[in-house]
Amino acid sequence: MDNSDSIRALVSVHDVMPETLEQVQTLLERLTAAGISAVTLLVVPGADWTPAAIDTLHDFERRGYELAGHGWRHRISRIGGLRHRLHATLISRQVAEHLALDALGIVALMKRCHAWFLEQGLRPPSLYVPPAWAMGRIERSALADLPFLQYELFSGILSAQTGRLHPMPLLGYEADTAGRAPVLRLWNRINRHRARTVGWIRIGIHPHDLDLRLAEDLEEDLQRFSIHAEYGAVDAEADQRCRLVTSARSPSAADSSISNTRSNPR
Repeated sequence: MDNSDSIRALVSVHDVMPETLEQVQTLLERLTAAGISAVTLLVVPGADWTPAAIDTLHDFERRGYELAGHGWRHRISRIGGLRHRLHATLISRQVAEHLALDALGIVALMKRCHAWFLEQGLRPPSLYVPPAWAMGRIERSALADLPFLQYELFSGILSAQTGRLHPMPLLGYEADTAGRAPVLRLWNRINRHRARTVGWIRIGIHPHDLDLRLAEDLEEDLQRFSIHAEYGAVDAEADQRCRLVTSARSPSAADSSISNTRSNPR
């Protein structure tokens, strides 16, 4: 039995950079048309941001979108060992920058990422998502001392305050080669099934997904999952204080109904 109507979805748009803003705008228009306004935008601070592009990020905030940190440059300059080489070959290619760093380097990167938002006059992000969801060689206990409140890993959402990992299925659509399409389609089928038990699912969208081989699958999933929440609602549910979001037709119209469970001050 398909109980998608009771599954809560976290929707994120990855790789927000100056060179992808046009595609991000198109995705947001499509999400708005689907009635989805609870959307988190994963911003890459170390890209070549111009004043005009920064203004676009401020506009995203004014429209009710949440901004999150997403690495620094979203690309690597070297391979950090055999594990990283395998990960790059099978999953991440040249973007998993954490895997090329030791623990101190990862901490420095994340602190620099968080500080960048404040330097641009943006709200301090509460969520951090490492590129390719690969956190790398850092102990979870070390994350509690960093300024982020949540971390999205490949396996789920990690609360920095409690150290609790909330396992959560993940859907992806970045099928830019013929070989990736059947693998991702099978992966997504398995995770839709898992979501029936977990009650949550993550929909991770990349800027060019509407032009790739799983675009139709993405469109179907946007229709399939009709209850949307902010990432902060994951921790709030653990405290029995979760307020879910059924997105309004536009972000501005949804401002008054979006979950207020964020722990970081606005």
